[in-house]
Amino acid sequence: MNEHQHYKIYKPYGYLSQFVNNGPKQGKKKLLGELNDFPEGIMSIGRLDEKSEGLLLLTTNGQLSNYINSSKFEKEYYALVDGAITDEAIKQMQQGVEIGFDGKKYQTKPCKVERLVTPPLFQERSKKIRDARHGPVSWIGITLTEGKFRQVRKMTSAMGFPTLRLVRIRVHNIKLDNMLIGDISCMPDMQKLF
Repeated sequence: MNEHQHYKIYKPYGYLSQFVNNGPKQGKKKLLGELNDFPEGIMSIGRLDEKSEGLLLLTTNGQLSNYINSSKFEKEYYALVDGAITDEAIKQMQQGVEIGFDGKKYQTKPCKVERLVTPPLFQERSKKIRDARHGPVSWIGITLTEGKFRQVRKMTSAMGFPTLRLVRIRVHNIKLDNMLIGDISCMPDMQKLF
């Protein structure tokens, strides 16, 4: 019996959270398989959109992937937003905001949102980000137990503070820690953490 393999990676900006190109619409998109020689049957547990970066878990165990995706494990993000975010916007996001999802209106569940007093020290991203010289920016931390498509971006945008950079730093009790962009770490005991 083959043992399943598990990894955590720091997904770079500009990569899709997949290993196979799903047709001509994707063109020359960058895929996770370009980062390493992963084992056959590897899949990402959940997704980060192309413009998001940070912690992404990978496994060859489909049951574990389904379990983590279907359960309400916390996912924590740091978001750099355009503008000096207000206490009112933070409070509203904590309580839930209306976003579009699958062509319908969706009310997000209550979540943890806080202003980060000290900006996190991430490596510079491959694509330049508008910085504070062009108007104020704010870093916030958001912790969700749901993960609708582009949810954090839609939430900050609904409040009038579009996301400029989004980095996932934690899934349940697995953290990004001091990983650098593109780093890959084998996690043989990952399923014991869930």
